[in-house]
Amino acid sequence: HLVESGGGLVQAGGSLRLSCAASGGLFEVYAMGWFRQAPGKERIFVAAISYDGSTTDYATSVKSRFTISRDNAANTVYLQIDTLKPEDTAVYYCAGRPNIYLSQDIAWYSSWGQGTQVTVSS
Repeated sequence: HLVESGGGLVQAGGSLRLSCAASGGLFEVYAMGWFRQAPGKERIFVAAISYDGSTTDYATSVKSRFTISRDNAANTVYLQIDTLKPEDTAVYYCAGRPNIYLSQDIAWYSSWGQGTQVTVSS
């Protein structure tokens, strides 16, 4: 079970840290990912992190501004978003799968949260 939080309304140039709290499983064996879905568009990959936090992967478009991290003791994965832009407006979802690898493929993930809304005003 995954629950996202930390979204909200932010001015362009600001920052947010999204959190995704996991329960009901062995979080430390899960690869985790963040995806986002803008209004009228498909859900797309943003970032992923390996089960132990040693490996990360980012969509090229966000690599310089987004940072994914995790705290296995707290069963939580984070997404730090800096220098927010209006085009970052979307619902942000976390996803997980027990695996040693990472993936950008939305179909690869087995567990999903309900999402948290991020709205960036210009």
